[in-house]
Amino acid sequence: MTNPLLAPWATPFGLPPYDRIEDDHWMPAAEAVIAEARAAVEAIAANPEPPSFDNTIAALEMSDEGMGRVFGAFYAVASADSTPARQSLQRDFAPMLSAYTSWVIGNRALFERIDTLWQSRETLDLDPEAARVLMLTHRRFVRAGARLEGAQAERMAEIRARLSVLGTQFSQNLLADEAGWTMQLSPEALASLPAGLRSAAKSAGGENGPVITLSRSLVVPFLQYSPDRALRKKAFEAWTARGMNGGETDNRAIAAETLRLREERAKLLGHGDYAAWKLETDMAGDPQSVRELLHAVWEPARAAAEADAAIYEEMLRADGHEGPLEPWDWRYYAEARRRAEHEIDDGTLKPYLQLDRMIEAAFSVAHRLFGIEAREIEAPLYHPDARAFEITRDGAHLAVFIGDWFARPSKRSGAWCTTMRQQHRMGGQEVRPLVLNVCNFAKPDAGEAALLSFDDARTLFHEFGHALHQMLSDVTWESISGTSVARDFVELPSQLFEHWLEVPQVLREFAIHAETGAPMPEALMEKMLAANFDQGFATVEQTASAIVDLEFHCGPAPADPMQRQAELLEEIRMPRAIAMRHATPHFAHVFSGDGYAAGYYSYLWSEMMDADAFEAFHETGDPFDPDTARRLEAHVLSRGGSEEAGVLYERFRGATPSVEALLKGRGLAA
Repeated sequence: MTNPLLAPWATPFGLPPYDRIEDDHWMPAAEAVIAEARAAVEAIAANPEPPSFDNTIAALEMSDEGMGRVFGAFYAVASADSTPARQSLQRDFAPMLSAYTSWVIGNRALFERIDTLWQSRETLDLDPEAARVLMLTHRRFVRAGARLEGAQAERMAEIRARLSVLGTQFSQNLLADEAGWTMQLSPEALASLPAGLRSAAKSAGGENGPVITLSRSLVVPFLQYSPDRALRKKAFEAWTARGMNGGETDNRAIAAETLRLREERAKLLGHGDYAAWKLETDMAGDPQSVRELLHAVWEPARAAAEADAAIYEEMLRADGHEGPLEPWDWRYYAEARRRAEHEIDDGTLKPYLQLDRMIEAAFSVAHRLFGIEAREIEAPLYHPDARAFEITRDGAHLAVFIGDWFARPSKRSGAWCTTMRQQHRMGGQEVRPLVLNVCNFAKPDAGEAALLSFDDARTLFHEFGHALHQMLSDVTWESISGTSVARDFVELPSQLFEHWLEVPQVLREFAIHAETGAPMPEALMEKMLAANFDQGFATVEQTASAIVDLEFHCGPAPADPMQRQAELLEEIRMPRAIAMRHATPHFAHVFSGDGYAAGYYSYLWSEMMDADAFEAFHETGDPFDPDTARRLEAHVLSRGGSEEAGVLYERFRGATPSVEALLKGRGLAA
């Protein structure tokens, strides 16, 4: 039989033919495209002609096109619709891909050609994009260990292979713990919850009756609304115990080994610790700059949280509990206070925040800013819940956008944006991206509208901001396309796009009641937008995670990460009633791969810029000012990694803002 992954994809816009792909097709296709890429790299390295940009750098950029097709299609479905077969494939692919990467980096003839071009770069007459790609390619090889030889090179390959296996196992353990826990709700417990949460719990349990799962879209609302303190404790402890339940899915030893190997890797490359190596190429530049940001945020956030905790503890006692306030109490009393002080709650807001209308709102904002149009299309997708849209501008095709918004046991937790294909113009082609947004919103019963919390709607806008960064990309080389930017810059477009959810004219048009069709009342909208609520809590749980991540990677790796985590939280005087947003055993950002390792701070770093960037629109008096939108696209969204992140931002805005912009946006400024 013909393997559909290796045959031409006769599908709309070159989407993967998921309707014809079986799990048995993945491994033969992976082996074939890796072999194809190896042959291409060998030909580059063995080329008898003197190295040139075209026969070395450009050829290397195009050498793994087949790998991009196959693995882009695989990892999209493996994360969003996992099966035992796909989990097994992930475990098999991790060392295969690591071995391929190590082989490329260790190819001495190839690196000599790259190094020759780098040393003679001033004579090559390259355009700015090509010069940037040459620099990044040379830097990537050097930072990966291309100059290592003998035993050191072999050890680097071993470390890379082991880290890839550990990251895969960490993710799969977390998915197993999340999928393996449910809490049955009695009729009394169910009756105490808002209607929307009751419906979501019934949908999650199906024929087995209403349940709470460890999906954030269920467990967080339960912690907000359940008056049963014992049930809140049970749900909270299960949620925060993910990855540390003992047995085969326990992630604590994986985290410890990962940190040790990262430290060894950094030292092989001549750096004192992993954070120094990792941050060298980010906007922050070094651990001390990150530390200064985090501690500038920490103190005002902690003070605000402690003031709130005193109020909630009084509310706890008024309910007849002796206290002290516990982490499973915080959300419940915060929500009660929000109802009392701001006269709003999620139960009131959710009917106005229908998923379909919020999707339309995101598309509408993108149209008003950047002139794009979205049209839903029929296409072979990996799951019935996923939906595909063609994105055009002035009638020209720009991208395919796929949204997969509902939670299910086969999907890992969280929300993310990824691509099955990135934009580029290599080899004279005009390749447009295939972009995927994945979320975990509660799925309603058949015939009911999917309703979102305001935080859910913010998440939808956030991920679509990442998608815009991919879809509006306009560069030649794939390695600098879209979100291929510094880690502490990548969150700028996503966090910036969130601001348009709070523009009143957007809400007036799209915040429509699911049953009555009435727009959100102006008074309710004003209350919602004025309630910059519980920011001490939100900032503390996020910043604590970032501090622990940074310090884990500074200096010697901790022998016992859990003990070191406890020590760090004590040092910063973590409020006892707040837990880290991501404790070590379920800190997927940091341990499922190294993308956010020593880099979880980047959300806060980007937030310094996003508040300032949105202020550029406010200064014009128009949140959709066309000139500002054009500058944003021209200097940020379309340029990918074609220049240094700081240069791109300053070209848009004139200067990089300070931490005060972040604190002001969160209502924490002095």
